[in-house]
Amino acid sequence: MKKVLKQTFKTTSQQIINHFSQSFLFTTTHLSYFCPYFILMQDFFKDKVVAVTGGTDGIGKALVEEFLKLGAKVSTCGRSQDKLYDLQLNHPGSFLHVLAADVSNEQDCKDFIDSTLQTFGGIDILINNAGISMRALVQDTDLATIKKVMDINFWGTVYCTKFALTSIIERKGSIVGVSSIAGYRGLPGRSGYSASKHAVNGWLEALRTELLDTGVNVMWVCPGFTTSNIRNVALNNEAKPQGESPMDEGKMMTAEECAHHIIKAIEKRKRTLVLTFTGKQTIFMNKFFPKWADKLVKNFFFKNGELVK
Repeated sequence: MKKVLKQTFKTTSQQIINHFSQSFLFTTTHLSYFCPYFILMQDFFKDKVVAVTGGTDGIGKALVEEFLKLGAKVSTCGRSQDKLYDLQLNHPGSFLHVLAADVSNEQDCKDFIDSTLQTFGGIDILINNAGISMRALVQDTDLATIKKVMDINFWGTVYCTKFALTSIIERKGSIVGVSSIAGYRGLPGRSGYSASKHAVNGWLEALRTELLDTGVNVMWVCPGFTTSNIRNVALNNEAKPQGESPMDEGKMMTAEECAHHIIKAIEKRKRTLVLTFTGKQTIFMNKFFPKWADKLVKNFFFKNGELVK
């Protein structure tokens, strides 16, 4: 009898697994839906107002979609009106507010935050995700490339945070900056990008210290290499999109998995979040063995004296 019950249970379990496997591809995010922790997160974020910059691609889009699943009211911006429209079409009936905006423009940032406040009445969580990269050696780079990267990555974070700050303090909410390993370790061919992420980390750390007694949590996230469109639109030495990725995107963490880690860290009100073993290893090596790290990074990005990644 026990043998029959055991076989029946095994068969039924396998049928359930096969059913869901055929319905959709299992990921870390999907599996979380079947765990009690997902329910806790859903309770935590339900009806929270979350503002995400750069929510039409990559990590930003994944964050928008995950927060909507968790019952949050989401506001996002991006430069493409078409992509924002598609995002709305894919989420009918959701509490989703969108606005076309370029975060390098101060007035656009003010309009985005003001429209979010008018639509939802306040902001609980601000995620400064919008960003752009570059790929060019300093010697060959037009200064316009570095300036544009700084305007989007650093000043975009400053503008949106400054305009949303009063509401976030009132709600004892969270401010998040999606930074990079390049915020801890300068990367060749990404001088402007590295500078912008170092600036973001330092600025958010200062802000976190200022707000320690207010109940507001400030966190910066360093995802490491994540599958997204950021390398395809990375600026070349003439401040124009390079149009292709020099990296193997298939071997990177997915944007959906990255978003899941970020959301868990927000719920836990962490100070920092560094993802991937390579990212943690790079920060460790750079802190304790900086000269060795210089050589390792050089060997990773260069081949026969040429920048290949």
